[in-house]
This record gives sequence, structure tokens and C-alpha cells, in this order.
Amino acid sequence: MNLNLTKPIVFFDLETTGVNIATDRVVEIAILKVFPNGNKESKTWLVNPEVEIPAAATAVHKITNEQVVTEPTFKELAPEIDKMIAGCDLAGFNSNRFDIPLLAEELMRAGVDFNMKDRKAIDVQVIFHKKEQRTLGAGYQFYCGKELEGAHGAEADTNATYEILLAQLDKYDDIENSVDALSAYSSHGKRADFAGFILMNEEGEEIFSFGKHKGRTVEAVLKENPGYNNWMQNADFPLYTKKVLQEIKERMGVPKKTMTEPEKLQALQQKFNLR
Repeated sequence: MNLNLTKPIVFFDLETTGVNIATDRVVEIAILKVFPNGNKESKTWLVNPEVEIPAAATAVHKITNEQVVTEPTFKELAPEIDKMIAGCDLAGFNSNRFDIPLLAEELMRAGVDFNMKDRKAIDVQVIFHKKEQRTLGAGYQFYCGKELEGAHGAEADTNATYEILLAQLDKYDDIENSVDALSAYSSHGKRADFAGFILMNEEGEEIFSFGKHKGRTVEAVLKENPGYNNWMQNADFPLYTKKVLQEIKERMGVPKKTMTEPEKLQALQQKFNLR
């Protein structure tokens, strides 16, 4: 089965220095771009994270500091990556909670104004967990009947994720073959940001998901305590979360003052030079 696409979709996977979205860095990125006509384009880069790769991370993905020391930094790769994913929907394995948020952080650090306004996101892991409750390697064996060679390598994981999604569409008749339907099915709930610090309530309003203001609308909190935005902007939150919060603050704007009758009269006198 082929994916029913109206525009290109990018499957991608990141290998990183750790799992902290706000502070960890990419050491490898693989992209598989699938076009509506079925054509594919792929690219894999090793990335110099400009920080030490912890031994615990190397034990997982096998990428060492020595391997990446002469590789380009993410900032150097950002224009090419941004161009490759421009106008595309995104897909991955655990991508909604990790890969997309971390990619957004890296792109924004590089000066790219990344957003999801005109994109859909498909998380193949969510579909898998809702249906079978397994890991990527087990999922590859279950759906595709293959052993995942090179697991925890970005390229192997990316291609396996694409194959699993195609197999899922073949297996489950109740999952519609469209990006909109797959995106909705693989969502954990509507978030205003990637990391889940700001969610959307049933009325379509942004609410905080943490701390003393958990469950309250962002606008109500900022009206009551304008300094809360400044605190979050200076704290260790992801850049995309800060961007969303700032956009809400700017959207709120400055309330327009209601003019009194004497003020209206004075304004008219000034307009027409009346005494």
C-alpha cells in the first residue's frame, strides 16, 4: 500500500546527546522524504553537537565524540535541513514527544523560525502502542517480519518507521489512509507547544499543564500576573514553548481605552480645530 498524500511527508529520526528537549543536541539526523507520486529522497548527516557526548548516549547509538568532531554543526546544516522539510508534513517514531520538539529547538537556535501551523504530524509509535504495545524493533518484526539491523542508528530507524506505517495501513482497516486522519489518530491530545507545557482545552483556549497555574488559561494568568511570561522566558523551557507564550502575549495586545463623552468632544474639537 502507498501513502495517500496531497503533499510530501518527511520521516525523520534524531540521535542525540540525551533526552532533554531544551538542552540536548543532535548528533545524527536522517530524513526520508516521500512525495505524493511515491518517489523518495533521503539524506543522513552526522552532526557535531559542540558539546561532549555522554558515554550513556554513545552506548545507545554508538556515535562517539571522535566521529563527529570534524562533522558540520547543526547551525551549518540548518539551511539545507529547513529547505528539505519545507512544505512537508512530518512523521517519526515517538516524534510528537521527542524528535519534533528537539528538531524545533535546534532549528530555532540556528535562527530558523520553525512552526507547525501548516503541517500535520504522524507519530507511528502512538499508532503502534494503541494497537500492539511494543517497541520499534518488535514493531518492525511484528509488522514487517524483519529483524531491525542497525537499531538506534538514525537511518535504520527512519526507514523502519516508514515501512511500519505502510504495514499498519495494510493491517488495520479502521485507520484511514490520509495524513489528517493519521495525524489525529497518533496524537496524544492537542498541544499549543511541542513539549506539552501549554495545552488546548475543549474551548480551544491555551492552558498551562504544570505548576501552580495548571489548568488555567494562559491569558487569565498573564492578565493577573504579567511577570509570569518574563519568568518563563528566562527559565529553562524549550524555545518553542517560549515562542508560543510570547505570541499569546502579543495577541492579547493592549486593551483599548473607552473614551468618555468629554474626551470624545475634545477629540472632535482638536480634529476640526474648534474652540
